Amino acid sequence: MKKSLQIGGAYVGIIVGAGFASGQEIVLYFTSYGFKGIYGALLAMVGFSIVGMCVAQVSSKLRTSSHKDLIYQISGNTMGFVLDLVLSLFLFGVAVIMFAGAGATFQQMFGLPIWLGSICMILLTVATVMMDVKSIINIIALATPYLLTVVSIIAIYAIATMDFTFAEQAVIAQQAQISEKSWWVTALLYMSFNVGVSFSLLTVMCGSIRNHKVAGMGGIIGGILLGALILLVNFSLLAKMNIIVGLDIPMLALANEIHPIVGVLMTISLLGMIYNTAVGMLYSFMVRFFEPSRASFRIAVIFIGGLGFLASLVGFTTLVAKLYAVMGYVGLVLIIFIISAWLRGTKKII
Repeated sequence: MKKSLQIGGAYVGIIVGAGFASGQEIVLYFTSYGFKGIYGALLAMVGFSIVGMCVAQVSSKLRTSSHKDLIYQISGNTMGFVLDLVLSLFLFGVAVIMFAGAGATFQQMFGLPIWLGSICMILLTVATVMMDVKSIINIIALATPYLLTVVSIIAIYAIATMDFTFAEQAVIAQQAQISEKSWWVTALLYMSFNVGVSFSLLTVMCGSIRNHKVAGMGGIIGGILLGALILLVNFSLLAKMNIIVGLDIPMLALANEIHPIVGVLMTISLLGMIYNTAVGMLYSFMVRFFEPSRASFRIAVIFIGGLGFLASLVGFTTLVAKLYAVMGYVGLVLIIFIISAWLRGTKKII
């Protein structure tokens, strides 16, 4: 159970980065649909749990050391090459979003230039990626309980002090809706995008677990925790929709409304989750192309970190809206292959 909890915590830590913890993702994919966003959150919870279990168990059985090991085995050479290439590019893209998110957080909370916050996060991320994978996983898993606590405090306050009823807030939320897709399509795309994001590090992490049942339980625990976080953040934002419309980091605005100290705690939490996801994405991207034990790995990490800084100047909100939509469809393809592989493995066992 201890190992399963660690896997579940790391699964959450990989996914809950700048967009999620800031509330930006939740507004786009759930809150803007009003009450239907709650159904979407529940659907995403089920999806995260099932797919997380499948990825974890298949990775454990195949003893994977990178996403390449798994992708080619479950999808064949041609499709495997395409998925491998696209996934690798998106790993870098999500790392860039984390760097941009750090810059936006520093600006909103401390009034510092966006580029300064981005550079600070890049330096910390690059230094961590040069560590071994076990240390990276332990660091990522530690931040999840802290985030749950802070988000719970904000949710309770937001609901207790809301200015309008949920029905009235839902109307405001739907007026701010950007996507024309149905709530369930958006929820599935959000889930599939994040599966694509977490896929690489999850395969590396669970490939070292010898007991596939332990690995699978970690995936289920992580999915349930993710669903609970989505619901908490969604209720918080829906309760204060009249205040947070148009903000880059709505959860930070709600935290500051409670008390400046809570704002600082939320800033620490947000930066911690940004750091987690940035490390997970950059490490997964680097080990796909470079052997961590070689000297060239460190040089390449520094170079890619510099490229990430330049790309992060595009802007946080723009990156979230554009990249996440495309990655959702790539994640759906991954999900189909991974569930098929899991079903084939289960059939053999039976």
